[in-house]
Amino acid sequence: MTKAATGAAERQGALSWDSIPRRVVTVYVPLVLFIVVLLFPFYWMAVTTFKPNNELYDYKDFNPFWVHSPTLQNVKKLLWDTDYPQWLMTTMGIAAAATVISIAASVLAAYAIQRLRFRGSQWVGLSIYLAYLVPPSILFIPLAAMVFKLGLFDSPMALILTYPTFLIPFCTWLLIGYFKSIPYELEECALIDGATRLQILRRITLPLAVPGLISAGIFAFTLSWNEFIYALAFIQSSEKKTVPVAVLTQLVQGDDYQWGALMAGALFGSIPVALLYSFFVEYYVSSLTGAVKE
Repeated sequence: MTKAATGAAERQGALSWDSIPRRVVTVYVPLVLFIVVLLFPFYWMAVTTFKPNNELYDYKDFNPFWVHSPTLQNVKKLLWDTDYPQWLMTTMGIAAAATVISIAASVLAAYAIQRLRFRGSQWVGLSIYLAYLVPPSILFIPLAAMVFKLGLFDSPMALILTYPTFLIPFCTWLLIGYFKSIPYELEECALIDGATRLQILRRITLPLAVPGLISAGIFAFTLSWNEFIYALAFIQSSEKKTVPVAVLTQLVQGDDYQWGALMAGALFGSIPVALLYSFFVEYYVSSLTGAVKE
């Protein structure tokens, strides 16, 4: 090996060794810290779920970050002593129905704003997004009056019809941005061939916008699943409550917080949303980065 080749190899080795500490500090350490901060609430919920009461309140003799004597008493109390399975099914049905309604309306609104190019379309899109920024604590008062007049109080239909008031603006704004990434030339060619707008939307735009639709659906489903104010105001019966409201109102009695059952309810309530994200994470990421290229 010549001296030049040997020197080049030594410089490359030194450069690679110099880059290892830099990569650890700039990439791996922040990544590990981010993962720990992100997953610690789920770990705490899981640990608290399987802890007996004597370990929950005795931090002197037991490590708060570990379970010494696991028990299923909290899970048993949640599943058999409460209506948690019914709460879970009700929450899932309401979230799914509200998501379908919101996505259907948002697709039509976003396509009209982005593709039809009528006068003032940009301002319409901006006003729709601004509607999403209105606090629910302001909207639920007039919505409550409408719910009472329609006779929907204490019914899941009240939530199915009120959730789109904040889901449609957000999903429309999200889909407007995604429809911009779809080349307009595809629709022009279809118009020249005699296709109608509905045919273009159904056969060209929607198949290309699947990642955006999945992303909007995930956001809508998550927001519906975690919504609290409307579910607290419009549902009174215990068996019809959603998980966020029912867990808080039924497992907290005065100053008595049943932490084991509360954490079990929060843990089991977060599993469906986590599974939804895990199944569609590729579509979710591609929708945020813009998957359609010309």
